Amino acid sequence: MAKAYKKQSLGRGLSALLNDPIEDIKSAKDKNADQIIGNIIELSIDQIKVNPFQPRTNFEEEKIIELAKSIQELGIIQPITVRKIDIKSFEIISGERRFRAVQSLMLKSIPAFVRIANDKESLEMALVENIQRENLDPIEIALCYKRLIDEVMLTQEKMSERVGKKRSTISNYLRLLKLDPIVQTGIRDGFISMGHGRSLVTIENKEDQLNIYEKILEKSLSVRETEILANKSKKSEKKLKIKLFKEPFNTSLKKLKNKYNSEVKITLNGKEKGSIIIPFNNIDEFKELNKKLNGNK
Repeated sequence: MAKAYKKQSLGRGLSALLNDPIEDIKSAKDKNADQIIGNIIELSIDQIKVNPFQPRTNFEEEKIIELAKSIQELGIIQPITVRKIDIKSFEIISGERRFRAVQSLMLKSIPAFVRIANDKESLEMALVENIQRENLDPIEIALCYKRLIDEVMLTQEKMSERVGKKRSTISNYLRLLKLDPIVQTGIRDGFISMGHGRSLVTIENKEDQLNIYEKILEKSLSVRETEILANKSKKSEKKLKIKLFKEPFNTSLKKLKNKYNSEVKITLNGKEKGSIIIPFNNIDEFKELNKKLNGNK
């Protein structure tokens, strides 16, 4: 079988470093760590575990079979990346598809690039590597970005540096997660494009959003045609809000402003649903508001 990497076989010394608890390497600073960490070595399949933080949940069986056939013919062109987690134990950071393909071929080992990484670093590397793939759908990419923000605590600026994308591009992906789940599924399944989604996300009312989504499917609307419908829907929504706000909300708003001596705001989410917002500028104003809200003078 042809190999596209330079295999580093497990000689007696290297084997001891991997299998002997006394010689075990736990950090990049340990003695002889440079022989393993940062190198490509052949690892036994039964010593490798899949990544519990794997951002990808859908592994198409057909694609795995195709990859297995390619490996059978040409060998493994790109090693997987793993992190050392214990004696004789490694966890995949990237390359799970390759690992699954090798497993299906009943091969006993696979070339792997070994790293030392904690859970947070492993998740970040797995997410960033996943984002760089060409066959991800927009929602899957958006979910990766969200996990980098929520779990790795990356700002959009830092994330932009990590993945080599503009902040505006990242923001556009993240906004897709505000879409109704049905519309998100439509993007994931390829029924509509990201461009359609970007037009639909500007519509706050989910019912209107779904109505236009159905029209896109029924009439095969282009992104431009979707934008026109979305703009019309937003104008109608704005007019409805203005109309609804007149009474009884307008009179009540004036009373609330006078009572609490504050720039009270009322926001409407439908014909009767909404929120009352009472802002404050400092802790003293908050305490005063709290007294009034609790009926104290």
